Amino acid sequence: MTSLDRYILRQCLTMMIFITAALSAAVWLAQSLRLVDLIVNRGLSIEVFLYLALLILPRFLDIVLPIGAFIAVLFVFNRLVSESELVVMRAAGLGPLSLAKPVFILAGIAFAILMSLSAYFLPASNREFKDLQFEIRNRFVSALLQEGTFTTVSEKLTIYIAGRTDGGEVTGLLINDDRDPSQPVTILAERGAFADTAQASRLIMVNGSRQKFDRATGKLSVLTFERYTLDLDMLRDAPGVRFRDAQERYLDELLWPPPELDPLTRESFRVEAHQRLIVPLSVFSFVMIPLACLLPGQINRRGQLRRVLAAIGLAFLFQALDLAVKNLATRYPATAPLMYLTDLLPLAIGFAVLVTDGTRLASWRPAFAR
Repeated sequence: MTSLDRYILRQCLTMMIFITAALSAAVWLAQSLRLVDLIVNRGLSIEVFLYLALLILPRFLDIVLPIGAFIAVLFVFNRLVSESELVVMRAAGLGPLSLAKPVFILAGIAFAILMSLSAYFLPASNREFKDLQFEIRNRFVSALLQEGTFTTVSEKLTIYIAGRTDGGEVTGLLINDDRDPSQPVTILAERGAFADTAQASRLIMVNGSRQKFDRATGKLSVLTFERYTLDLDMLRDAPGVRFRDAQERYLDELLWPPPELDPLTRESFRVEAHQRLIVPLSVFSFVMIPLACLLPGQINRRGQLRRVLAAIGLAFLFQALDLAVKNLATRYPATAPLMYLTDLLPLAIGFAVLVTDGTRLASWRPAFAR
């Protein structure tokens, strides 16, 4: 690698890190605000909040990083043009492919990062997030309840509270417990309090009634109580036996799903695997777009606004087409190969543009617009 390659690579890499960090911080802050209520109003510790916020970071980093690479290359090469550095490089006999070499190295670095996210960090963080979310639902049910709304703690347990007291009690309780499908239970109580233990979360209620309906016999039994304890343990959905969706699976589990799964689920897993592989590859197309727009042809020192706008427009078009094809593949798994075609097409076209311009380099001379 020449000193010129290192110079361009250093500028692009520094700019990519800065832009990716700035975009990630903005998106992370917006996503983390959804979790602030768990601390302010629901009593979860700051450590749990920070851990949850950290686990959501890989979810959008694979989207932000290719965009950061695109903006970095566009900014750096536009600055090289405006400061006449690119004119000197072209006059020294460097063709478009030579100038693009450090950008391809940059894309390789981003590809390695994105591939590690897709292969390990993304499913690992999603898996840990879902497990911790389940633990919060089991052990910190009180943190999830909001006054005046029906809160679905699990698919078979819904709790409504009318309000909270300063002492931490809840008032106006209505609970629908369908964990036993043959005998659903509805509980009404004037007030109650949550008790969290190492094993599970329990709700202690006073002055209420418990109604149980036996679907086999069609009988309804009503029990009034002065004090009643409800075990909120959802052991059937525990992390050890909970079915993990596609976002929680590693690449090998997606490419070779368990044979006991139904065909539709197996196809959805394979589509998720293709999408995980496509994201790292897309960074090469993202960095190729500004190169194909700024490097070929004559250089105008007064600015290349049209070329910059063209690069931005092509990037938006590429991103929109990529999302459309991914949505199509989600609905129709047979169209999954189109994702590779869509993501690699800008790379192939851009490379052809650079090669074609390079063949004209011998007869090219810098043209300084006046």
